[in-house]
Order: sequence, then structure tokens, then C-alpha cells
Amino acid sequence: MLDDDTRTALLRALAPLGEVTELTPLTGGMFATSVRVDLADGRRLVAKTAPADDDRLLRYERDLIRTEALVYRIAGDDPELPMPDLVLADPSREHLPGDLVVASWVDGVRADTVPELAEATATVRNRGLGRMMAALHRHTGDGFGYPSGPPALRGTTWAETFGAMVEAVLADGADWQVPLPVDRVRAALLRHRAALDEVDRPALVHADLWPGNLFVHPESGELTGVIDPERAFWGDPWFDLIACDPFRTGTPDADLLAGYRAAGGTVDPGHPRLALCRMYLALIMRVEVLPRRYEGEGLADYLGQIERWLTATLDALD
Repeated sequence: MLDDDTRTALLRALAPLGEVTELTPLTGGMFATSVRVDLADGRRLVAKTAPADDDRLLRYERDLIRTEALVYRIAGDDPELPMPDLVLADPSREHLPGDLVVASWVDGVRADTVPELAEATATVRNRGLGRMMAALHRHTGDGFGYPSGPPALRGTTWAETFGAMVEAVLADGADWQVPLPVDRVRAALLRHRAALDEVDRPALVHADLWPGNLFVHPESGELTGVIDPERAFWGDPWFDLIACDPFRTGTPDADLLAGYRAAGGTVDPGHPRLALCRMYLALIMRVEVLPRRYEGEGLADYLGQIERWLTATLDALD
């Protein structure tokens, strides 16, 4: 639920868009606060603001909502990227404690909400996702790293930048006293430096294409929309092939690869870069548990799954 102060502040921030008839909190996200906005003129939008408490953010998570606005602007000029239209971006924090992004409503069904549909239409959805990834990865930045993140997480080479990104998560782990295989992680970075140096083009990477951020047609399962690109960075495009299917080991999904290649994407399923991407994602997922205050009966199983996934990935890199 929205408290009265947040509702009032949000209404002030949304005033330039017209009369707001209803604000409805949306569930499913684990980082930002998202609200459905219904306007008197019939438009339906989504307003999103990030936590302002830096003490509970990982180093790479600072000012992420500004990255979401950047990606939506890029997608607005590319018909092959089915993302919402950017309606308003307000980083002033004049009304709200965090940055605000307002985007158009996406039609369709969230791919993780109807298991029967997701299973029956996995092939068509994954092929469409692969094609969308290839289109996304054609966009290139001026440098590597998180566009809105700390300067330390941006660089001129991927090996340098990726190393800084990994070290930032290790530092977050130390801050929160999360036990991590630090020596093995650093050894993997050193051992596979040449593989990282192969990435010479900073591709646009969504970095969070799990089913909860995908919308599909309620009958055909065709991909209709992609949301939440706040974690995007400029870097190795193969990260998206990993992050869309957490806990998977080995070769990415065959239909995903087929769609990716059909749209011009290239990938070597046996390359150590994929395992390095898995390593980074596993570290993030392990460390964020404490600052996000994850809890519940399944937490122990979830942590065990991450530990096994990270160990298997490091074994592969060894």
C-alpha cells in the first residue's frame, strides 16, 4: 500500500501529465516501487521510483532508475525493442526521495504468472526473446560499465570494467559479512583475462530478462513487451543469455540461441565468458539477500541453490 505522504508526493510529481484518477501499487518487483497510474484522459502508465536509502543498496545499484530512462529512450527509436515509451523522467528528487520514471503501460501477461502458458509457449517466447536480445545488443555505448553508476564501475576496456564490477560485489559481500569464495573468484578473473579482452564493443545489456520482466500474448505466448532495464550496462552481450535463466548451467536454451542467431547474434556456448557472466550474477544474487531482507521458509533452499550454482560455475572456470 502507498502511505499518504508517498501518495501526495507522487501526485505532485505526476501533475504535469494531467489529472490522476487512480494510483495502484504493483507487486512482483524486488527493488523499486512501481505504481499503476490511471489518468482522466484514459491513459494508463507505470510510475517507478527507486529506494533512496543508500545504506541498503549494493554499489552498482545507485541511481539505477536513471539507466531505465536511458534504455527507454534508446528503445523508443528502435521498433525491434518492444519496451514501454518513456513518458516522464524526473531525477530532481524535488517531490520524492528517489528518482522517478514514468512509462507507458505494457499489454499482455507477465510470463511468470501463468505457468501453464509459460510452459506451453516456451519455444515461441524464447525465440522471440533471442531476437529481441540481438536487436538490443546492436546498440553500442561510448565505454563499458553502468551508465548511471559510480565512476569506478565504468571503464575503457571490458576486462578492466568487469573486474571492477566483480570487486564491487565482493566489497558489498564484505560489508554485509556474506561468506564468498573471494580467492577463487579473483583467480578466475586472472585466469580468463584473455577471454574478457575479446569483448571489444560495449553492447547494451538489459541484464534482467527473467520471465517476470517479460510480457507475452495470453494465447500465443509471443513476446509483447520487456520492462525493468534499470540494471542495464554496456558490456558483454552474452550476459543476457545467462541472466534470463538463473541457475541454469551449461549451454543456454536452444530456442533462445536459435532466435538470437537468426537475428544476427553470435555466441560460442562453450566459451568461458558465459561462465564468467554466471559467476558475476551468482555473486550478486548471493550478496543481495541480506540488504534486501529476504526471508521465508524457502530462503535456506534458495541460498543452497545459489551456493551450488556458484560452486559449479567456479569449477567450470577452473
